Amino acid sequence: MVSSYYNQNGNHSPITGGVGTEKLYDIANSLDIKLSFIDFRKRQHSISLDGSVDFYSSASSDKIDPRSVSSASMKDTHFYPSLSWSIKNDAKRNSIGASLALSTEYDYKSIGGNLNFSKTSKDKNTEVSAKIGAFFDKWTVILPYELRPVGYPSGAEGDNEGLDYKRRNSYSLTLALSQVVNKRLQLTLAAEPSMQEGLLSTPFHRVYFTDGTLKVEKLPGQRLKLPTSIRANYFLGDRIIFRSFYRYYLDDWGMKAHTVSLETTYKVTSFLSITPHYRFNSQSKVDFFAPINAHKLTEKYYTSDFDISDFNSAFWGAGIIIVLMV
Repeated sequence: MVSSYYNQNGNHSPITGGVGTEKLYDIANSLDIKLSFIDFRKRQHSISLDGSVDFYSSASSDKIDPRSVSSASMKDTHFYPSLSWSIKNDAKRNSIGASLALSTEYDYKSIGGNLNFSKTSKDKNTEVSAKIGAFFDKWTVILPYELRPVGYPSGAEGDNEGLDYKRRNSYSLTLALSQVVNKRLQLTLAAEPSMQEGLLSTPFHRVYFTDGTLKVEKLPGQRLKLPTSIRANYFLGDRIIFRSFYRYYLDDWGMKAHTVSLETTYKVTSFLSITPHYRFNSQSKVDFFAPINAHKLTEKYYTSDFDISDFNSAFWGAGIIIVLMV
């Protein structure tokens, strides 16, 4: 059972055109239950149930309709349970599995799942794996108050009859190769192509143009993504483990990104370990991004969402692992 608290500030809310507060909080809670057993064919089964729920405030969502005390999603509850089942067959050196996931919050519903398969070599030094997934989502089209057609509901509780709904579907494939190079070094190569289709823009994101015109964010109805990555783990004796990760990402919206992650686990004693880590990310903007008052009316697509703008970020910290014997 895990709980966490997250709090942020910022000044680039897409709800108000790329400026304005991004202050929010999120209280996340997760309960995992796992059952393992061996059947009469000596295959190991693992069944996992994850029940997660977040209580959060949505950044700047009270500005969807600033005339009201609060908008439809100023505060919300996000519930997302999942169920997975895997079967490992040591005799055939393979593993198969499947999972089902649901997600629901005020203006968004999702259902989907994954199928996965892996195969290990005879010497157990090589493993190939594949996973396919599909998720089917439904948006509630909540619009900024200035851009609602006459008679269109706000989406707030008690004023949602006649709302429009849009779909968003996501399909993914993951292919991975893991190799034990020697007794100290292990490598993993992965490619994760995916595709999204449907309403990929957010209905209540405002965009302000050079002449002061106001419109709702508009993005293409399809997006293809191709991340590729390499992971290397090196064991330096009994006390130190180095973990490194690099990912290159590109998509057909014009974004390219590099991610580097480094982590060291140092075992102080048999019961205490520390894990300093560092992560760096650099990404370019999508072709359709521009800040407030910079888009032109001749453009076909437009957004002022800084999440898909160009930026660099760095994260570093350390963890402590304490093993308690009961």
